[in-house]
Amino acid sequence: MADRYIEVSLVRRGITCTAQLLDDRAPVTCAAVWDALPLGGDVYHAKYARNEIYALFPPFAASEPPLENPTVTPIPGDLCYFAFAGAELGTKAYGYDREVRPGTTLVDLALFYERNNLLLNGDVGWVPGIVWGQVVDGLAAMAEGCNDLWRTGAAGETLSFRRA
Repeated sequence: MADRYIEVSLVRRGITCTAQLLDDRAPVTCAAVWDALPLGGDVYHAKYARNEIYALFPPFAASEPPLENPTVTPIPGDLCYFAFAGAELGTKAYGYDREVRPGTTLVDLALFYERNNLLLNGDVGWVPGIVWGQVVDGLAAMAEGCNDLWRTGAAGETLSFRRA
């Protein structure tokens, strides 16, 4: 299979990076994401995982991908896939109490932009993610935009994923 690439963007800020799909390490997840593109939604900055931005989506795969190519220590440029039941996120502690309903499954597509990340949640413990892509171009500019998002806020910003 030929290498596949996507663009990940902070739309309002006009920042885009390019990532290569890791089809050899996470084929089921890559296929699910690729087939669902384009995707975009409100961006959030992680509260616990540290240097992460993400958007939440309704499930888009016919069945949830298996935990392939898992990590609890994502590195800069990793794109990760998480699936959460609404009960896991539908609390004030996470800030989604008005948006997420118990029983609803959500897909979290995340980009990690700097080092020293640890996927450990105080409520549920370790939260392994599926690493399905790696940024190959534009990470420095994206990291700068992510730090700005952390300092000035995410309101009104969209995280988008589309085929390159």
